Amino acid sequence: MAAPALPRTCAPVRLWLALGHAVYLGPLLRLGPHSSAIACLGVGLDAPFTVRTDGIPDLTARSFLFRARVRYEIRDGAGRMLFCYFDPTSARMSRCLGGMRRVTDALCTDHRHEADLIDLATQDEVDFEKVLEAASIPVVGTGDARIAHAAARIRADPARPQRAEAAAREAGLSRSHFMRKFSGQTGTSFRRYVQWARILRVAEAFAHGHDFTRAAADAGFASPSHLTGTFRGMFGLTPTALAALDPRLLLKEHDGTDPGG
Repeated sequence: MAAPALPRTCAPVRLWLALGHAVYLGPLLRLGPHSSAIACLGVGLDAPFTVRTDGIPDLTARSFLFRARVRYEIRDGAGRMLFCYFDPTSARMSRCLGGMRRVTDALCTDHRHEADLIDLATQDEVDFEKVLEAASIPVVGTGDARIAHAAARIRADPARPQRAEAAAREAGLSRSHFMRKFSGQTGTSFRRYVQWARILRVAEAFAHGHDFTRAAADAGFASPSHLTGTFRGMFGLTPTALAALDPRLLLKEHDGTDPGG
């Protein structure tokens, strides 16, 4: 099935990538229902937007927290959007839920820094570090260092085989205990976190001029179609459809330390 045509705007589409984090700034795309691997904060820069999820009435907001592993669809809206994905194990941030002013039937809206985010994202020169910091919520606890270490190992080399059993063994935990702690601390599953790390590796490779076939293999995907299916399920469109927007990819160099710094 052919991907739907995506809107063109005069404003450039920008994707900012750091270790474990990503920020999208561009037009509101008509995406199919999808489920992100990690939490994502969406902000309508020009207007509110309407979100639909199973079993709950549509909700219109200017800022909305898309929780990990929950299927959502943006049904209505216009103008530019800001999407902030931030690594859930970062020492600089915890779950974004604490930053949302309204929680209705498990839907979270009205980020406390909504006005600041709109202002920062509509500057001529966007400081993505400041955007991500405003979208983030300061850590209220240190979390389990074993889980943070396991996540860091995934990010460092997502292409290698990632097995929960091996990660649990290294952490000195049973598999079931490790999986519960990983999900509780990150808000997502071990498998979905691996997918997220591999998607980021694909984006980095694409930014360096590699095609999606090579990028998929280098990131640990079994095939380009495996990448396409995972990407569509996570973002509601294919990598090729996003690339058609000719996004400007911005990479933050890192030294392998914790993504939150």
